[in-house]
Amino acid sequence: MTTTTPLRRTPLYDLHVAAGAKIVDFAGWQMPVQYAGLIEEHRAVRTAAGLFDVCHMGEVRVAGPGAEAFLQRLTPNDVAKLAIGRAHYSALLTPEGTFIDDLLVYRLGAAEFMLVVNAANAAGDLAWILAQPHPDCEVTDLSDETALLAIQGPRALAIVASLAASDPGALKAYGFAHGEVAGVPALISRTGYTGEDGFELYVAPAAAPGLWERLMAAGKEHGLVPAGLGARDTLRLEAGMALYGHEIDRTITPFEAGLDWVVKLDKGEFLGRETLQRQKAEGISRRLVGFEVSGRGIARQGHLFRHDGAEVGAVTSGTFSPTLERALGMGYLPVGLAAPGTEIVIDVRGRELPARVVPLPFYRRAR
Repeated sequence: MTTTTPLRRTPLYDLHVAAGAKIVDFAGWQMPVQYAGLIEEHRAVRTAAGLFDVCHMGEVRVAGPGAEAFLQRLTPNDVAKLAIGRAHYSALLTPEGTFIDDLLVYRLGAAEFMLVVNAANAAGDLAWILAQPHPDCEVTDLSDETALLAIQGPRALAIVASLAASDPGALKAYGFAHGEVAGVPALISRTGYTGEDGFELYVAPAAAPGLWERLMAAGKEHGLVPAGLGARDTLRLEAGMALYGHEIDRTITPFEAGLDWVVKLDKGEFLGRETLQRQKAEGISRRLVGFEVSGRGIARQGHLFRHDGAEVGAVTSGTFSPTLERALGMGYLPVGLAAPGTEIVIDVRGRELPARVVPLPFYRRAR
């Protein structure tokens, strides 16, 4: 007899159902994929604001005298340069320099950090972290005691400011502070995954539903809408942001994924450094590119790239862009075919779809 693990629900599940959300199974969770519709939610984030439930993400605390040294060895970005109140994007890498996951690293104190990892990888990431030697520091899973709401879009600042006890506008990108929003103690972080300005609010799970309702009420006059996983994906794709299981995985290195900037080879030893040093010296054979479809049709993950009749790579993500109103996507091509303007063909279930390589990101917000 086989047993299946029951799907988990975030503290906001009942609010999603009450709002008419379409619920899907995602990484072991029952999550809203859309409410009024993906395109409407996507465009609201680009022009006003959207509120996302991201309580399913994983949070891990690393603290103690050896915490910084441990994270320096565990991740390729330079943790030593992180000031208290700052976060940066980084990765967990295999000894071969490929992705176990991508993550954010928050410096909470001189010897205290928080790692935020993808929901689908949270259990595996924690096991990997615990399996690495970590003298003089403790690793604690905070996931079950942490809820996370993300409010994104050009009106996000005005909405959060109307409820916050301190000025969230004082935070720079990737800055964070402890404070209160609608009377709820929160870690307020100026981060997100949409290509827009916005905030991620880390709170106690019991406080999440009330905070969601207060944000929605305060945001009504600003055009705030609840937004689901569908819009989150199209937004990050327009912004050229990698998604684990699509652009990055255990076969891909940061150099191949165009994430060279997270790799600080001169900081000292870290997992994967030797392989990445060699790859930087020898060069890469493939590179992540953006593409636009020239004809009618949408390319999806797994569709093959062809050039001069030969298979040369594959699509990692593809969609119709609600902002740019054309089909686009990302995928890997040989370096010799990765230059913008290169004409390629995508095999979509036996039909050849013309496309061309274009620079990433597809969309960049006005500053």
